[in-house]
Amino acid sequence: MLRGLSISNVLLFRGLNVEFEPGLNVFTGETGAGKSILLGALGFVLGRGGRTDLVSFDAKSGEVSASFELSARHPTRNILAEGGFPVERELVLRRVVSSSGRRTAFINERRCSSAALREIGASLIEIHGQNDELGLLNPLNHREFLDDFAKISPLRATAAAAWKDMKSVREELDSANSVLEEAESEIEFLEFAVSNLNRLDPKPGEEEELDSRRRLMKNSARILGDLSKAAESIGESGAENMVGQALRWLEGASTASDGRLGNAVEALERAFSELGQAQQALEEFRSSLEFDPFEIDAVEERLFEIRAAARKHRVAADELPELAKCLESDLERLKGKGSEIDALKRQAWAADAKFDAAALELTSARRCAAAALDNAMSQELVPVKLEKTQFKTEVVEGVPGPEGRDKVQFYASTNPGTPPGPINRIASGGELSRFVLALKVCLYSGGSEASMVFDEIDRGVGGATADAVGRRLKSLADNSQVLVVTHSPQVAAFGSSHWRVAKETGESDTKTNVISLSESERVSEIARMLAGDRITDEAVAAAQALLDRARE
Repeated sequence: MLRGLSISNVLLFRGLNVEFEPGLNVFTGETGAGKSILLGALGFVLGRGGRTDLVSFDAKSGEVSASFELSARHPTRNILAEGGFPVERELVLRRVVSSSGRRTAFINERRCSSAALREIGASLIEIHGQNDELGLLNPLNHREFLDDFAKISPLRATAAAAWKDMKSVREELDSANSVLEEAESEIEFLEFAVSNLNRLDPKPGEEEELDSRRRLMKNSARILGDLSKAAESIGESGAENMVGQALRWLEGASTASDGRLGNAVEALERAFSELGQAQQALEEFRSSLEFDPFEIDAVEERLFEIRAAARKHRVAADELPELAKCLESDLERLKGKGSEIDALKRQAWAADAKFDAAALELTSARRCAAAALDNAMSQELVPVKLEKTQFKTEVVEGVPGPEGRDKVQFYASTNPGTPPGPINRIASGGELSRFVLALKVCLYSGGSEASMVFDEIDRGVGGATADAVGRRLKSLADNSQVLVVTHSPQVAAFGSSHWRVAKETGESDTKTNVISLSESERVSEIARMLAGDRITDEAVAAAQALLDRARE
């Protein structure tokens, strides 16, 4: 609820402080007194553009501040929290404009952008004039208005949650499909690589072993020649014969020398034995060099194949067995994406069905609410002299989203036989304002958290129609705060609080003031509205009668 408005050095408002009340706040005054400037200043502090020459002619800057009291469930609280502003029961908006046109805005004394001020301002107050009913006239808002009328917040929450789940699963499925699509060529490569490595089946250390075997086989002819020469040198015709002869010579000499050659004989015997062992080792090694003629080709082929695989995969030959395990694991993981996608598809189908059910329930509730709203409007339009106007709420299939899959738009026809059209094209001036008032009465029968401002909504009507307009404004104000600028005494009589906007001209300046009226002052003001400058007893009596009737 709007609690107070302070205006300093804005056009004719030099230093104004107004404390507003709940219910219907009425502002009256002569033409040109400054009522439109007052609403312009209110719009300015709510973030609207407004005129460029707002600062009083002799001031360097102008300032407007508005204080609000926020209920526990006021939607502005969420906007403040999302914007990082402190959320308190009292909210103060302040906006300063310099004489050069520079504007600065504050929310609870914290500087903010014009966009943030506009968003918060729009959630606090709805300003409705003859050309300012953009909230109701904008088709983009119609679905939300209908939902508020239908009181289907739980259904909207269910649909929003189902939409969120559906989008999440669909995004996950799309991501998995994308990964699988990108991995198809990788799967093909992995299958080929794993198949080749499994066929090759390399073992740790095998490359070194094969290389040694290959070198041995390639050098076997030369080695065999050297072995033969070595064997001949230590054999019967070589060292073995000579050592044997030496032993025979020493054996005879040893007997004659009283055994003093025993050590030499023992050493030669050991040498003779070692020569035998050397001959045996040479023979064993020579036997190992007996190769299949085709074996060297097989060894070389496998060695080259292992080395080629290592080069291809850019790893050491001994790392090929571990690489084969890693590639096989990657292949299994990528192939597992297919199973994952099947599971995600099933989840997506279930999420789709859940959203469809929630959206269908929303559609059903909206169509029922649309019929109820159409019926309510048919009754509300008669008292405001729009009995020939037909109102129709259309609920058709639209783009699916968190709020379901419905497109809602309000249509109306002012003349029998003419097809309905968008409500912003059906009338103009006072007719449109009265139409909006009737629609607001229907939509906000349970009250509105936002305060509502109506600027001369009664223009062009009088008598019973003006009385009907006043009654509907009072009806709105029973559960919401309403501010109305009016020239109609019938409407003014329904106000629970009454202010007169008056221009005061002094010797050196002119300023506008807003004066709270007492009960007797209200009678005089309404009498002035009835009779003009010359207030008669009859006008006073008529004014009192209007006030008495409004209280019935």
